[in-house]
Amino acid sequence: MTAERDRDADAETLLDGIGPAFSRLRRHTPADRKDFSRNLVLNVVADGSGETTVGTVAEELRVDPSVASRMVSDCISSGYLLRAASQSDGRRTVLRLTPEGEALRKEFAGQQRDAFERITADWPDSERLEFARLLLKYAEAGAALRRRESS
Repeated sequence: MTAERDRDADAETLLDGIGPAFSRLRRHTPADRKDFSRNLVLNVVADGSGETTVGTVAEELRVDPSVASRMVSDCISSGYLLRAASQSDGRRTVLRLTPEGEALRKEFAGQQRDAFERITADWPDSERLEFARLLLKYAEAGAALRRRESS
């Protein structure tokens, strides 16, 4: 019974460490704060199904609409996004990636892959690939859960 309790305690310690680990991951992202914010916004727009609005960005990033509006405005003034009329409701404004925005997304993705490869450089290839696979699975499961909860 002691071995089982030790395993349970080890599992609890491991699971309790996930939140702080995610916080530390952010610190290993090579982008500065403005670039990190832009990356978040551009990915919300690119990943969106349907029409993405400033409200969608606020909801997805879990920030106040005024914060989302400033983040979106920065992306627009920098040439990464543009506002367009909604195809379903001409009174509504939706967001679209520009070619420069798509290029910046690819640049960020490259920087993030480079960081991943440097951080895990001394890991066995099988562990690096398994971690990458599980991280992608985790991210997709999180997105699916949000879609179900918002329906």
